[in-house]
Amino acid sequence: MPLTGTILVVGATGTTGSRTAAQLIAAGHRVRAAGRRGASLPGAEPVRFDWYDPATFGDALTGADRVYLVPPIGDSDPAAVMLPFLHQARAAGVRRAVLLSSSAIAESGPAVGMVHQALPGLFDEWAVLRPSWFMQNFTGAHAHADSIRKDGVIMTAAGTGRVGFVDADDIAAVAAHALTDDHSPDTDLVLTGPQALSYDDIAAIVTEVTGRPVVHRPLSYEQMRDRLAAAIPLEFATMLAGMDRAIAEGAENRVTDTVQRITGRPPHGFRSVAERELLPLRAAP
Repeated sequence: MPLTGTILVVGATGTTGSRTAAQLIAAGHRVRAAGRRGASLPGAEPVRFDWYDPATFGDALTGADRVYLVPPIGDSDPAAVMLPFLHQARAAGVRRAVLLSSSAIAESGPAVGMVHQALPGLFDEWAVLRPSWFMQNFTGAHAHADSIRKDGVIMTAAGTGRVGFVDADDIAAVAAHALTDDHSPDTDLVLTGPQALSYDDIAAIVTEVTGRPVVHRPLSYEQMRDRLAAAIPLEFATMLAGMDRAIAEGAENRVTDTVQRITGRPPHGFRSVAERELLPLRAAP
């Protein structure tokens, strides 16, 4: 039986949720945009949703047969709030679930890895998107983008390690296919851009595109952990600093064909994304 109901997009104001919702709406699908204050997106039905308020689950799920899941940000144990919701979603008639995870977190790994492990047992149709680090980390509201704008610096504990940075637009395109194609992926999908780049490479490209000097300043694992812990819980800061250390050891030095295979077009390169999203900085005072 084809899926023809409403698609619930959790995190519909976020980096991938907003793009996924927009692509679904443009393709003519009914979308319910979920956020803590309701997500006002043209063409979508806004609904209030809070991972930490189960009273919001029922209205969000009414009439939905598919759901795009963005875990709660900064929570080192998202399964505690996500799994009760997913059980309720299945009981409410959701047939397909697409989860946003990370290339750095395997099934049964820490944090969202536990949700990944549970998903196939809850839904007959499912996918776990495991994107590499976002290109938008250097153009949007991420700490790297802030430090680029303020100080012309990117600080990491990744050393010279390389990452297959991926465009959030490409993640959204894969998500839209995973939610709407006749056959669901029923697997996890590692998403990257077309090229693995070091943070020094990223700094050089941002410098060339914007005309403003940007450098990569390497930190130790401990320095990175403590810097992050000034703004987020220590447990989560420790995990993120550990991911940087894994990058330094080569864990993210890879590219995949997933975007091309799922969407039928190649993924965007970082230079094209930087030109699209950072060129206005050249004219800024």
